[in-house]
Amino acid sequence: MCSIYFLLLAILLPCCFEILSLSCSTVMKDTLRYLAGIAGPSGYGSKTTAQQVADNSSSPLHRLTAIITGATSGIGAETARVLAKRGVRVVIPARDIKKAAELKEGIENENPNVEIMLFEIDLSSLASVKRFCTQFLALGLPLNILINNAGIFSQNLEFSEDKIEMTFATNYLGHYLMTEMLIEKMVETAEETGIQGRIINLSSVIHSWVKRDCFSFTQMLNPKNYNATRAYAQSKLANILHAKEVARQLKARNAKVTINAVHPGIVKTGIIRAHKGFITGNSFFFFYIPYFLLLQSCSSLPLRSDSNTKTIGASTSCYVALSPQAQGLSGKYFADCNECNCSALANDELEAQRLWRQTRALIHRRLQYQFPTPS
Repeated sequence: MCSIYFLLLAILLPCCFEILSLSCSTVMKDTLRYLAGIAGPSGYGSKTTAQQVADNSSSPLHRLTAIITGATSGIGAETARVLAKRGVRVVIPARDIKKAAELKEGIENENPNVEIMLFEIDLSSLASVKRFCTQFLALGLPLNILINNAGIFSQNLEFSEDKIEMTFATNYLGHYLMTEMLIEKMVETAEETGIQGRIINLSSVIHSWVKRDCFSFTQMLNPKNYNATRAYAQSKLANILHAKEVARQLKARNAKVTINAVHPGIVKTGIIRAHKGFITGNSFFFFYIPYFLLLQSCSSLPLRSDSNTKTIGASTSCYVALSPQAQGLSGKYFADCNECNCSALANDELEAQRLWRQTRALIHRRLQYQFPTPS
C-alpha cells in the first residue's frame, strides 16, 4: 500500500513544488526539523518525550488535580501516566470503565502512591457529559488542569443520541460543554491557590484543510454529503476556535486560567491504526500537508516505533499543561512543544465568537441548561 503512496508522491510532488515554490522551502525546513528532532525556542522538539517535559517542570505538582478525556489509550493514557507519576491527582472520565480500570492498575503497579479517579462518560452525549461534570463538582475537589484529549474518526456517517454527527459531537461538542461546566471551578481554584489553571484542547494540523465555505455549523451537525476526513478536520478546527474564544473571555475577566490548542505530532494513535489511509483520501492532500504527513497514513512505516510514539505524542499536552515556559500563554496553538502558526480561519476572532454562540445556543436548546454565571 505504501508503494502506491510513494508512486503518487513521485508524480505529484514536482507539481506541488512548481505551484507552491514560495512555500515549499518552509515546508521542507519544517519537515527536516521534524525528522531531525531539532529543538525549537522552547528547547524541545519532535523527539521530546512527555516524561522529559514533566521531569523538567519545576512546579510542585502534588497539589494539582487534572481531568483527562480519552485517557484509556494512546496519547491520553501516556499523559495520565506521566502526570500521575509526578503526583497529580488524575481524574479519568471514560466510556470503557473496564479499560480505564486496567490503565489505573497498570499505573498503580508502577507507583502505588498515585491517585486516580474513574468516572463513566460518553462524550458524544450531552446528557452524559453534564452528568459527569455534576458528579465531579459535587466532590468539592479543586481543578487545575483540563485536557480535552479524546477524539474519534468516524469512517461512516453516524449520529449521536442527540442526533448530531458523531465526530463533531465527540471531538468538539462534548468538550465544549465540559469546559463550560468546569471553567468556573478552575477559576475558583486558581484564585484560591494562586496556581494558574490550564485547559488544553487536542487539535491537529489537519485543521488547515478546512476552507471558510466548508465550515457551516448546521452542516457539521447534520452533513448532507458526508466526508470522514472533512468532518475530522472541521472538528479539529472547532477545537482551536473554541480555545481562541474562551481565551479571549478569560483574559477579559482577568481570570488566572489559560486555554490553548495543541497538535500532538506524527503519532500512531488508535485513530490512525483504525483508519489506515484516511488522510490520503482527498486529492488536495498533496497541496496542504508536507511530505512527512503522508508517511503517517502508512501505519506500517516506522516513523516512530510503538514503544515511544505515545510518550512523544503526549509531550506537547504535558508541556502546555506543566511547563513554566507556557505560563500566561493563552489562545495559542502548539506543536512539538513550541508555539506555532495555525490557519487564517483558525485565527478568525469573529468566526470563533460565532461558533461559541451557536454551540451555546444549541446546548441550551437540547438540555435546557443554564450555563454558570462568571463570578
